[in-house]
Amino acid sequence: MAVGGVLVGGGAPVVVQSMTNTRTDDVQATLSQIRALVTAGAGLVRVAVPGTAAVAAMAELVKGSPVPLIADVHFDHTLAVSALEAGAAGVRINPGNIGGREKIRVVVEAARERNAVIRVGVNSGSLQRDLRNMEARDPAGALVESALRYCALMEAFDFRALKVSAKSSSPMVTVAANRVLAERIPYPLHLGVTEAGTRWAGSIRSAVALGVLLSQGVGDTIRVSLTGDPVEEVRTALEILRTLDLAPRGPRVISCPTCGRTEIDLEPIALEVERRLEELGLELEVAVMGCRVNGPGEAAKADFGIAGGEGEGVVFAKGRPVRKVAEADLVEALFAEIVSRHAGGPGC
Repeated sequence: MAVGGVLVGGGAPVVVQSMTNTRTDDVQATLSQIRALVTAGAGLVRVAVPGTAAVAAMAELVKGSPVPLIADVHFDHTLAVSALEAGAAGVRINPGNIGGREKIRVVVEAARERNAVIRVGVNSGSLQRDLRNMEARDPAGALVESALRYCALMEAFDFRALKVSAKSSSPMVTVAANRVLAERIPYPLHLGVTEAGTRWAGSIRSAVALGVLLSQGVGDTIRVSLTGDPVEEVRTALEILRTLDLAPRGPRVISCPTCGRTEIDLEPIALEVERRLEELGLELEVAVMGCRVNGPGEAAKADFGIAGGEGEGVVFAKGRPVRKVAEADLVEALFAEIVSRHAGGPGC
């Protein structure tokens, strides 16, 4: 399936998504955030379309966005149709709150005319009334039943350009539901733990659920839903994919957890190395180690590394120690080595 030119499913690489949290009708702020998300690694971006002001902005957003945009619409089918007319590559709807069968049909026809995709999204918090008893005893089964009903409705309209998501705030319910859906439907699955939480807790919950599913071959697009800056959602999602070898490695810092053997102030050094490595954007593994026990060995296995000990440290490159410097100079010496070797300098 192609979503505005981005391949989803069918063996294509897993696509990272996020959603803007600006006012959609603030075109410049929204475009700025879209571009930041794309720079971080998003392949698709969703924007909220809660009213006519947001719809009025869609054409300009579509024109200025470097990736296809998905319109997120609830309660008013005319907003979904207008967003598609403005160039949205797809719409995310919960068919249960869009206004009934005939209004869903109108959205389907608008998507069909424009070769757009509909994401059928069901969440634990918005299931049909008759599924609530089932949810109490089998929450994953209720999500599956809801998704299957909506897929059948779309198929009754002879529309199959579908993505499907079944999300819960429970990682294990999300896992169970999507395992079943992967066996029951032919459509690409969009994975995520809805309302996952803050950056720290939400990242862990999302990594658990998405990691389990993706490692089993389930899932075609993902979103890590975090409270706060959506760029952090993309960074977390990419790290999940990289950890599973489902995305290019990118920059990676490995650092020891610190213990009573640590002889340098390691945490600020590791954070600074991580920040500067991300700015370079090179596919490198850099080790930041804080003692003389495991440090030299681990640093030597990475592309580059530093291992500190009592006020000084050693810089490693390609498995070999290349210089010894004072602790205060470790980061500068490390990046001088990285830059020289990746800019045609000595030692390339």
